[in-house]
Amino acid sequence: MAVFNYPQGLHNVAVVDAAGYNACDTAGAKILTSGHDQVTLAKGANYFICGVGAHCRANMKMTVNAS
Repeated sequence: MAVFNYPQGLHNVAVVDAAGYNACDTAGAKILTSGHDQVTLAKGANYFICGVGAHCRANMKMTVNAS
């Protein structure tokens, strides 16, 4: 499980695929906005970006590899 804590309204967590991660594209993504989000990880690569403004382009993104 991944846990994301952040100031609500200043950031979000977009659960994206590899293409969305590379392009900083949230189209079709699940967007989490509570400020205290929990995501069950799938086996393999899991991709997350911030969909607010240019945050993702400023590298506010991460990949979590789960086994």
